[in-house]
Amino acid sequence: MGPVPLCLLLSVTSLVVVVAVEAQEATGGDDEYTWPQWKLPLVRNRRTVALSSPGFMAKPQGELNGTCGIECQRRLPDPSLADLEEFLSYETVYENGTRTLTSVSVQGLNEVNAWPAGNSSTSSKSRRRREVYGTDTRFSIADKQFSTKYPFSTSVKISTGCSGVLLSPKHVLTAAHCIHDGQDYVSGAQKLRVGVLKEKSRRGKGGKGKRGRGKGKRRKGGEDKEEEEKEEKDGGKERKGGKGKDRKSRSRRSAEVEKPSFRWTRVKQTQVPKGWFKGGASDGVAADYDYAVLELKKAQKVKHMDLGVIPSVKKLPAGRIHFSGFDDDRPDNLVYRFCSVSEESKDLLYQYCDAKPGSSGSGVYIRLKEPGKKKWKRKIIGVFSGHQWVDVNGNGAQQDYNVAVRITPLKYAQICYWVHGDSSECRDA
Repeated sequence: MGPVPLCLLLSVTSLVVVVAVEAQEATGGDDEYTWPQWKLPLVRNRRTVALSSPGFMAKPQGELNGTCGIECQRRLPDPSLADLEEFLSYETVYENGTRTLTSVSVQGLNEVNAWPAGNSSTSSKSRRRREVYGTDTRFSIADKQFSTKYPFSTSVKISTGCSGVLLSPKHVLTAAHCIHDGQDYVSGAQKLRVGVLKEKSRRGKGGKGKRGRGKGKRRKGGEDKEEEEKEEKDGGKERKGGKGKDRKSRSRRSAEVEKPSFRWTRVKQTQVPKGWFKGGASDGVAADYDYAVLELKKAQKVKHMDLGVIPSVKKLPAGRIHFSGFDDDRPDNLVYRFCSVSEESKDLLYQYCDAKPGSSGSGVYIRLKEPGKKKWKRKIIGVFSGHQWVDVNGNGAQQDYNVAVRITPLKYAQICYWVHGDSSECRDA
């Protein structure tokens, strides 16, 4: 059966589905549906050294192969403090192509609340294979009434072909493999951009103001603005034909569901944990570090979503996760889905969500109550890593799953430091 048709029906159907699912998740006891409070470790910068510029020669990866997944990781020894500090050290690539490596120290790890120890996992007996199982349960959020409103507005598109989620007005969380293949940065990472869905401006090309194309000298930063304007025209394609045709096409479009367009912003710097890089001690746990943070040159006037830490998704009464991304088979449409988690370890989630390439890097979130309040809040608890061929038992046999990387207390502390630049602001979650 093909994709669920949701063009004009979306305005009603998608909202009903989201509200119904979240209402069902809001019927349990207070303790079961409250965000747990965590005392976090500190991740501090120890030393930063300059590295040679990357080659930017890698090809973007549609899906990952040979990943050491939950079953494979059960046989690995628990990482030492030195191992964790090595994995959490990170590279920063700047927009001018330069690169640095920062080593870190971890403090207060013993103060962290109980977290699933070692490489243990909880699982259900039934397993499914990825992508789309029978009926496609994804929902296209095509109407601007929803796609430009929270929580869908936090989803962004990465110019390398992935998705991401806004962590702050200037920071985006995405999958590391969208930027780096484990050995080198992908070719599109040198001039990385992030697209945020915005309602189309009603002002014409010749309008006055900052976006007008009047005569005179180009102001500083004009190239970036010109690029953004080109991208807003459906990838830079100019409309052809006379004025009459333009009017007719506009009137036809206005009768349809009005879709928002992307507003593109350049990335100032990119940070990737060293645990993702191949060729070292991290090879067995690389899947656990498939995340990266992009700092934007320009702050976005869109509500962002905070990070959250949850010890077990499966033990929640509903046990569901949600995420939205830009799947390749539905161009320029934001696609929302929700599903149950089939298996989890301390660092990974296997789940049943229908997804296609392009959705990798989406922020996986759940909705729980704020401690001591009646207010419910969505928080990001993971990054959708995508379709992966997972090493099941270490002998080369592989099975394909949809995998998400969990936000652990340590990862929270690291990402929080990247966003705020001050580890003292990252002691509690």
